[in-house]
Amino acid sequence: MHGIGNDFVMVDGVGQVFPVGEAAELAKKVCDRRFGIGSDGLIVATRNGKGLAMRMWNPDGSESEMCGNGVRCFALFAVEEGLATGPTIPVETGAGPLVLTILDGDRVQVDMGPARLTCGEIGMTGPSDATFIDQPVEASFGPVRGTAVSMGNPHLVVFVEDIASVPLRDWGTELEGHSLFPRRTNVHFVQVTDPGHIVQRTWERGAGATLACGTGACASAVAAHLNGHTGREVTVSLPGGDLEIGYQDDGRVFMTGPAVKVYSGDWG
Repeated sequence: MHGIGNDFVMVDGVGQVFPVGEAAELAKKVCDRRFGIGSDGLIVATRNGKGLAMRMWNPDGSESEMCGNGVRCFALFAVEEGLATGPTIPVETGAGPLVLTILDGDRVQVDMGPARLTCGEIGMTGPSDATFIDQPVEASFGPVRGTAVSMGNPHLVVFVEDIASVPLRDWGTELEGHSLFPRRTNVHFVQVTDPGHIVQRTWERGAGATLACGTGACASAVAAHLNGHTGREVTVSLPGGDLEIGYQDDGRVFMTGPAVKVYSGDWG
């Protein structure tokens, strides 16, 4: 399945036994685009004491707390597999409980919960109660100014004048592993086109360059508002398509976008 080009291998771990202890190596194999299925992550539907749950592993085998595009795919997958009835689906993630709502067609709205803005919540170095908004970040290619936001997973947002000129792999790789983020971070370069629209390119932690990042779009929309670039309702254009993000007065973030099934099969 994919959400605006961010693609995932989906597995039902409720109706069959999923080998969690082998998940890291399995993710490396199935996500490989030449020798496996090929995807930006492996997502498994499970159940825990609180109900339906989603777990995700990146192509490098690391486990991610959450994935915005992946969780929209999860909503349609759960209904198709009979794990949920919809249209409203509560789901547990590594970032906490979320509520998914299937809208018309293949569109899904996700109540992403509150954006988290302190260093302690983001998982950054520095005073745990401090925020990191429009702050300098030292790098070998020169200092940049960044804003850090957590949507259950960490994000660094850097605003640029010309997004096409950013050497994504070089800058993204360095900033992903920056010393400010002991557990690494997702990195987003964002160009503001008007108060209701931004354009984003993403370097995802553990996955590299991707066509879209849902939690990253949320973080970028929040960062854009905090820096005075946009209002609270923003269209985020990513290489794979657009997402609609709403940053509420109470700090909650809502993300709306499509999810698409491409094909199904068996892994031998």
